[in-house]
Amino acid sequence: MRLALAPFAFALLPLAAGPSLAGAADPPVTAAGAEAPDAAAIDAARQRGVDYLRTTQNDDGGWSSRESLGISAIAAVALLDSGLTADDPTVAKALDYLEANVREDGGIYSEGSTHKNYETALSLMALARVEGDEYADAVKGARAFLKELQWDQGEGIESDDVRWGGAGYGGGGDRPDLSNTQFLVEALKASGSGPEDEAIQKALVFVTRTQNLEGHGNDTPNASKINDGGFYYTPALGGQTKAGTTANGGLRSYASMTYAGLKSMIYAGLTKNDPRVQAARDWAAKHYTLAENPGMGLQGHYYYLQAFGKTMTALGEDTLTDADGVEHDWREDLAAQLLAMQRENGSWVNEADRWYEGDPNMVTAYALMALADAAPPKSATAGE
Repeated sequence: MRLALAPFAFALLPLAAGPSLAGAADPPVTAAGAEAPDAAAIDAARQRGVDYLRTTQNDDGGWSSRESLGISAIAAVALLDSGLTADDPTVAKALDYLEANVREDGGIYSEGSTHKNYETALSLMALARVEGDEYADAVKGARAFLKELQWDQGEGIESDDVRWGGAGYGGGGDRPDLSNTQFLVEALKASGSGPEDEAIQKALVFVTRTQNLEGHGNDTPNASKINDGGFYYTPALGGQTKAGTTANGGLRSYASMTYAGLKSMIYAGLTKNDPRVQAARDWAAKHYTLAENPGMGLQGHYYYLQAFGKTMTALGEDTLTDADGVEHDWREDLAAQLLAMQRENGSWVNEADRWYEGDPNMVTAYALMALADAAPPKSATAGE
């Protein structure tokens, strides 16, 4: 299949009017027109990424700075998603590092952290991927800690509060947001929760309120101002988006949050027939591209790519049809985009250094996570 990864670039200009990167960074690397990479090419790219992370791991088992436990957890998840096991020396050191940061309250975070939810959720995702019960106590404690941090009666609010069910960074006094909430939901799912988990259903209430969709459980004043089915950062404190606002005060949708919201809804048990899911899928079809983070340009590009891969995997569909009726093999598109951006030393990095995407350790980990979803399904590679 020939690739056309950015058919809607012209349509994204109004969306990106707020934080546009025009002139601030190199233009997006696009794989449009390239042949889809085969399984061998994907495996080779993955191996080069893994080898890169092996060379940059600190002696203590983490990556980047000691205050960046979240990056270390993302790297551990990426290595495990790339087929390595807990017996691999690099992974074993990483897991030991995460376990060394387990706190008495059950959280897994660096000393003095203001990102306790973020770090604990990602660490839980890593530990929960390990077979056996070696980390059972740490997993149990982390799950309880995350649920305690979730915004509910414990914070003195009820379900009519827009903060209800969300998760923030966990630094004390912060407000919940969709990014941290989707990590909470994903961590609970990875460690054994199903849609029936009360914490996931509470999170669904918050996620619904971050969607630009009027009705269907969304009672926020922002819902009707754009009503395009996409998602933004948070409805708390009057609402906030990273993609700018419209003239009527609407909070613009953008892709990384839209896929994070859609994925969370699927994990919470919503089906493809649910109006919220349908509206989000329509937004995704209208803004289909992997050459950038629609609505944000290059900012958060790799965060978007890993969220895209996980969401499409959760949907269980092999193709995505865009608003022009063009059917895309999204795995081929995602793999081609990632391979086009890999650097000679095996790493990936975002020149638009926002949200730590200038750190090649974190971005390489994001890319490896995305490649795990971009690889052809096992049944396809086995010829079944």
